[in-house]
Amino acid sequence: MGIVNEVVSLACSPAPTRLIERDEHLLLSPPHSNPFPVKLWRDHEPLSVVHISQQYKAVPFAPPRGVYESAHLRVEWQTMDNRQPFYHRNCDVDEISYQIDGERTLMTELGVVEHRPGEFSRIPRGVAHDNYGRRESHLLFYAPAPVTEERSPARQSEIVFPPFPGWEPGPVNEAVTQCLGTPGHDIVVAPVDEPRLLAQAHAEKERLQVLTGTGDPGVSWMYRSPGFRLGTVRREPSAERTYRRTLDADEVQYQISGHRTLVSQRGIVELGPGDFVRIPLGIACTSVCREPNEYLTLFSDRHLPQIAETTRTAEPYTPERLAALQP
Repeated sequence: MGIVNEVVSLACSPAPTRLIERDEHLLLSPPHSNPFPVKLWRDHEPLSVVHISQQYKAVPFAPPRGVYESAHLRVEWQTMDNRQPFYHRNCDVDEISYQIDGERTLMTELGVVEHRPGEFSRIPRGVAHDNYGRRESHLLFYAPAPVTEERSPARQSEIVFPPFPGWEPGPVNEAVTQCLGTPGHDIVVAPVDEPRLLAQAHAEKERLQVLTGTGDPGVSWMYRSPGFRLGTVRREPSAERTYRRTLDADEVQYQISGHRTLVSQRGIVELGPGDFVRIPLGIACTSVCREPNEYLTLFSDRHLPQIAETTRTAEPYTPERLAALQP
C-alpha cells in the first residue's frame, strides 16, 4: 500500500483522461464517521458476481438466460447442442454474439458463419438468423441499432448451401420481436421457406463481419454506439496497480480465461472463467493478477441492472487482505 495512480475517464464520450495521485488505503477505506445527527450518504452493497460454468452440460433447449438488462441494453448467456427452433428477426436492435466454447453455425440472410471460441459477430437489425450449436455456449448483446465495428474483420460470412452437413429443409417459423429481443415481446410468428430465406444472401451485398482480439496486452475495442461499447482486455502479471474510475457508464466484465483479483471501492473479489461482475459508474477499481488472463469489458451509459441470481459478493477491504495480493 502507498501512493497509487487513478485514471478518471469517460467510456462513451470523447474526452481526455485525468491522472490523480491517491493514498491507496484511504481510497479503499469506508468513510470517516459522520459527526452530524442526519444521514449524509447511503449504504452501498458490495460488488456481486454471477457465475455460469464454461463446462458444457447437456440440458434441454431453453431460451437464453438473462444476466443484465435495462431498457437500452440486454446481456444473455446461451448454450446449445441442437438447432434453434425458429428464425429470429429484430425490429429495434443489432444483435452481437461472442463465442465462449464449442462450435456454432450462424445462418442468416447475409450468409453463414462457422463460429469458434473467441469470435464476435453482429447481426444488423432486420436480418433473419438461426443457430445450430454443437456442445457450445455463447453470449448475446442486444443494443439499439445502429452499432458499428471498431476494428477490421478477421473474415466475413459466406454463402453456403446446405448451411451445414446433414441439413434438411423442414417446417420452420420466423419470429419478429421488439424490446431487445426479450422473451414475450414477439410481434408476429409465421411459417417461412428456409431455403428461400437463406438464398436471400445471393441478393445482398452486405456480409456479417467476424471480429477477434489482437492477442496483445491491453484493450481491443470491438463495437460501439452512442451509449454502448464492447471490447476484450488482456492482462499480464504486474506489481504496479493503476485504478480507473469511469464517470459516464456502468461496466460489466466477463472473465474469459485466467484468474485475477478485482480490487474496488465496493470490495475485493476473486474472478475466474465464467464470472460476470458489474462495476457501477464512478467506482474506482483495479485488477491484480499472477497469471495472464482475458476478459470482456462492456460499457453502458445507462444503469444496467443485474437480473440473474448472485453467486457471491465481494469482501470488504482490509489492509491485510490487500497486502496478501502482492505478486
